[in-house]
Amino acid sequence: MKKLLKFAPLCALLLALVAFILILAGHGISYASKEAGVEITGWMSSGLVLFGKGQTSATAAGHTLTTDVEDYKGAWNAVLAFILVIVALVALLLSSLMVFVKVKALEKFSGLIALVAAGLLLVAGIFLFFTVPAFAAANDMKNTDGYAVGGAWVVAAILAILGGLVSAFPAVLALVEKK
Repeated sequence: MKKLLKFAPLCALLLALVAFILILAGHGISYASKEAGVEITGWMSSGLVLFGKGQTSATAAGHTLTTDVEDYKGAWNAVLAFILVIVALVALLLSSLMVFVKVKALEKFSGLIALVAAGLLLVAGIFLFFTVPAFAAANDMKNTDGYAVGGAWVVAAILAILGGLVSAFPAVLALVEKK
C-alpha cells in the first residue's frame, strides 16, 4: 500500500490536467429559457466566461446563432480557479518528480508541496461551481433563471476536488499513522 501512495501526486496531476483541459475546452455557462412559447437554449464559451472575450450561441426553433462577444467581463472566481489549477499543476509536477529522486529530505518536501496543491485544487473546484452568480454580477445580469454551469466545467470541478483529495491522502494518512 505504501508503495502505491507515492504515486498519489502523479494521479492527482493527471486528474488536474484533465480538469484544466475541460475548463479550456468546455462551455462555461449553458442556458435554457422559454420566450413567447419558443424554447431557447445556448451556451457561453469558456473564453467568454473567463476573460470576457469569446463566443455565445443560442438555438431557437431549429436555428442557431453564434456570436463573437468582446464586451463582457470575466467571472472573478472562474479566473481564480483557472490560475489555481495552473499553480496546482506545477506543484504536482514538482511533487511527482521529487518522489522518484531517492533523497529522504526531498520526499518530505514533496509531501508538503502535494498538500499545498491539494488545497489549491479543492478551492478551485469549489469556485467553479459558483461561476453563474459571479458572471451575472460582473455583467449586471438581472435574471439568471435557466442558467447553469456548463457540463464540462462541472466535471472539471469534480475532477479538481477529487485530485485535491487524492493529493492530500498520503499526508493525511501519515498524520493518522503517527497517532
